[in-house]
Amino acid sequence: MIIEEVTVKLQKRDLVSLADWSREEIWEVLELAKRLKEERKAGIRHDHVLRGKTLALLFQKPSLRTRVSFAVGMEELGGKALYLGPDEVKLGVRETAEDVALVLSRYVHGIMARVFEHAVVEELARFATVPVINGLSDTYHPCQALGDMLTIWERKRRLEGLTLVFVGDPNNVANSLMLACAKLGLRFRLACPQGYGPREEVLELVRAAGGEVEVLHDPRAAVEGADVVYTDVWVSMGEESIAEKKKRDFAGFTVDMELLSNAKPDSLLMHCLPAHYGEELTYEAARSKHSVIFEQAENRLHAQKALLALLLGGG
Repeated sequence: MIIEEVTVKLQKRDLVSLADWSREEIWEVLELAKRLKEERKAGIRHDHVLRGKTLALLFQKPSLRTRVSFAVGMEELGGKALYLGPDEVKLGVRETAEDVALVLSRYVHGIMARVFEHAVVEELARFATVPVINGLSDTYHPCQALGDMLTIWERKRRLEGLTLVFVGDPNNVANSLMLACAKLGLRFRLACPQGYGPREEVLELVRAAGGEVEVLHDPRAAVEGADVVYTDVWVSMGEESIAEKKKRDFAGFTVDMELLSNAKPDSLLMHCLPAHYGEELTYEAARSKHSVIFEQAENRLHAQKALLALLLGGG
C-alpha cells in the first residue's frame, strides 16, 4: 500500500468521543485499518509513515491492551511512544491537565490519555496544540469501539442493519458502542437491570446521530435475533466500593451458552477484556465458536495504527 495516497483529512483533530466524528471519517479509519492489517500479514512495512514522530502515553489507569497496542503501533509506523505512568505525572494532582497539555505539546506530536474523569481528556484536548486521543475515560472508550466495528465488519462483511446487544452495565464501552452503531447504521439494544439505564446526555448524542437505544431488562428477550452479543465487566475501575451491590444487581445477566442460544446461530460474542469469568460471562462462552474477543484485542492495534497515521501523519 502507498500510504501517502491516503487523504489526511483528520490531521490536527482529536478523538475525544465518536460523537464528534462523522460516518465518513469513521469509515476512513476502518478502511485504512483493514488495509494496514492485510499488508502487515503480507510483510509490507510502513515504518516511514510516522518517522520522527513521538506519541506521549499518559496513564492514570493501568492497561495491557491500550499500552501495548499504541506502543507497537507507533513502532510499526516508524515513530516512538513515551510511557508516562500514574506516579510520574500525577495528572491533576502534581500538575493541572492544562499545564500538562501545554508542556507535552512542545515535546511530542500527539497525546494518548487513559484517565478516570472524561473532563480530563476534554481539558487536555482544549489546551494541547497536538492531537489528543482518548484511550479510555469514565464516559467513553472510542478506540475500543473502532476496533470492535472493524471486527464485526470483517466477520459479517457489513455493519448496516446488524443488531448489537450489550448485556450488562451501560458503561464507557457501551456508550462508545452506542455512538458507533448510530453513526454506522447498526441497531443497538441494551439488556440491564432496572435502575441501570444509559445516561441521558449520551442518548441525546445517539439520537442526534440518527440512532436509537432499546432498553430491556430480560437478557434472554434482549439477545433474541442478535447478530452480536457484547458484554463487559460489571464493576469498572474506581467502583470498588459498590462492587458487591453491583454483583447482586446483575445476577442473572451472565452471558453463557444458554443465553447465546437465543441469539442468531452465527452470532458473535464480544468482550473488550479483561474478563471476570463466572461473572459477566463464562469461560465456556468465551472459548466458544461465537467468541471473537481475541480478534477484538488484535484489532485495537490495527484500528489505532490507522488513527495514528491519519491524525499524526503528514507534515
